[in-house]
Amino acid sequence: MLRIAGAAIACLIFGVTAAVGTVAHLIPGGTPSTNPGNCTTVASAARAAPAGRWTAEQTANATVIVAVGNRMHIPSRGWVIAVATAMQESSLHNLTGGDRDSIGLFQQRPSQGWGTPTQLHDPAYAAHAFYAKLLQVKGWQTMPLTRAAQTVQQSAFPDAYATWETPATTLVAAIARRGHLPTVVASPADCDATFISPVIAPIVSGFRTDGRPDHNGVDLAAKQGTPIRAAHAGTVTVAECEPSTGNCNQPGSASTPGCGWYVDITSPDQTLTRYCHMLHRPTVHVGRKVKTGEVIGIVGQSGNADGPHLHFEIHLHKDPSAAGAVDPIGFYKARHLTLGSAQRSAPSLN
Repeated sequence: MLRIAGAAIACLIFGVTAAVGTVAHLIPGGTPSTNPGNCTTVASAARAAPAGRWTAEQTANATVIVAVGNRMHIPSRGWVIAVATAMQESSLHNLTGGDRDSIGLFQQRPSQGWGTPTQLHDPAYAAHAFYAKLLQVKGWQTMPLTRAAQTVQQSAFPDAYATWETPATTLVAAIARRGHLPTVVASPADCDATFISPVIAPIVSGFRTDGRPDHNGVDLAAKQGTPIRAAHAGTVTVAECEPSTGNCNQPGSASTPGCGWYVDITSPDQTLTRYCHMLHRPTVHVGRKVKTGEVIGIVGQSGNADGPHLHFEIHLHKDPSAAGAVDPIGFYKARHLTLGSAQRSAPSLN
């Protein structure tokens, strides 16, 4: 019985993929700009006719979820997971409230770092936030839908999502068969979330590699004196010499502990970025609101560094610990952005 159901779902997914192949570009230019001044501040909900058991409102919300997934180049399996999750959480209604402080299609909670109430009530933002978290789940494309959804949502009813797999697959296929999706362009919240590379330099050491499982970021081999730019807009939450380093005003080494001079910036969507091993005291202070691309310091070798470079980390839900860290390369790729430069150097730096 499970094999038959799985085959039927696979056929529907194939149909979705084929149908979406005819969809025009949803965003002019295709690739998000790294220039924050180019953000488009237009966003509108889709108008959609009812589909099967779903009303026009519910179908419109599902269509936005699919459109955002398509824009992010999420495989169609991800659209089904997202729509099934929204079916379980809100019956595809954009709810103003819910359990505790839950909001919107996915019942995401501001207190858990998903975003502000206004952001989470925007279906496009909510869908983007869901997909961004889904992309961090290792193996999500091949695991059972209910497990993938539960890993993202952390629901009190972890098995409930399975009920909606077939209805979600059917609805996603119906949306794709209509031959067009609404234009989903950057909202003001997306503009705030624009990311650029903090320096243009080769990545020479990756995130939690086999040789460095505790390396919670990536190293970019920029020359000493290179300006470090804020990867996104936000508020400076740390700007100091890491206490464990001791004297940050001298070159570090492989045996020197800590980040040296470093900065943490937290964005409105609770994404935290960290910039380590600066040459001298950062040029920004705690509480300062910075814009994307603003210079915050200079590449150096303070702290645990055996050569000048930038150690760059990304943490979700403003969690500065190792538990909140995610792979910066994957984070940028999910947004169709480039971190560092295409050239890759052989040496590994601390």
